[in-house]
Amino acid sequence: MKYRTIPGTDIRVSEVGFGVWSVATTWWGVRDQNTALRLLHQAFDAGVTFFDTADVYGTGKGESILAEAFPGKRDRLVIGTKFGYDIYSNPGERTGMSELPQKWTPEFIRFACEQSLKRLGTDYIDIYQLHNTRLTTLQQDSIFETLERLKDEGKIRAYGPALGPDIGWRNEGLYALENRRIHVMQVIYNLLEQWPSLDLFEPAERNHVGLIVRVPHASGLLDGTYNPEKHFDTSDHRNHRKHEWMGRGLKAVEKLRFLTEGTGRTLGQAAIQFALAQPSVVTVLPNFTSEANVAEFTAAPDVPPLTAEEQARIRKLWDEELRELLDQPYADSEKKPIPVAR
Repeated sequence: MKYRTIPGTDIRVSEVGFGVWSVATTWWGVRDQNTALRLLHQAFDAGVTFFDTADVYGTGKGESILAEAFPGKRDRLVIGTKFGYDIYSNPGERTGMSELPQKWTPEFIRFACEQSLKRLGTDYIDIYQLHNTRLTTLQQDSIFETLERLKDEGKIRAYGPALGPDIGWRNEGLYALENRRIHVMQVIYNLLEQWPSLDLFEPAERNHVGLIVRVPHASGLLDGTYNPEKHFDTSDHRNHRKHEWMGRGLKAVEKLRFLTEGTGRTLGQAAIQFALAQPSVVTVLPNFTSEANVAEFTAAPDVPPLTAEEQARIRKLWDEELRELLDQPYADSEKKPIPVAR
């Protein structure tokens, strides 16, 4: 395992982190508590130090499971969690991937932070993230004033938005990078979904913001876990992908096989290396659902990195074939104005 430092902080994260949503919800099929704990321990033993979760995952389970898994090891972990969804006024109302109402008042942010600290069994959160925030939220000064106070009080060490819930949110990303003093930002980026992150890398690097990449395997297309013949029920994240798009994605994957031929790496590892090749990226969050993919993905930083020739070939494929095949816009900042503070 290798480690990177979040710009402007002394927080070092493992290049491969653990997205706790895969073991704290049913969205990826891990429904057994013992299996969840075993995967967390295996990843930690392989050098993973960054664990990314949220208060909404399993309505608190995504946080309490870390306290259960790692008693006495807090000083060896970097914990990121998220806030913004009101899981307290609407208990039990969330089904599948549906969104709960959001709440961004200073009072609620403080309350949510205190509840997360209790569930995590700690007195500080390393990375506190605005969960799936919209542009109008990012424009509220009171939110960031509250986060600065929490940082001054030692309850959080760094903060920034987690863009989502799905691919997109270019304007939100650009606004946060250009107008807010954030430390990190979480984005979706992979070989098959390169926009809008292509527009975000340069401003992130220029403004000294570390990017956290999730969905590096395009919901299973790039790690071999997606089976087009298998039906996923409505509780599984992959059920929310359009079947037609997944089919086109499988065709695109075939064009990327050169990344594994004689290279000493799997396609799943190449996909992680693709994200890590960006200087502004500090960590990547694959979905861990089995012991086999924990072993495979945590080894990704130690396999041969993508060569300059391979990266150039990927970019050429993207520009000339994959972008159109996958119905992805091209990164063209000049045609899409950057939102400004108001």
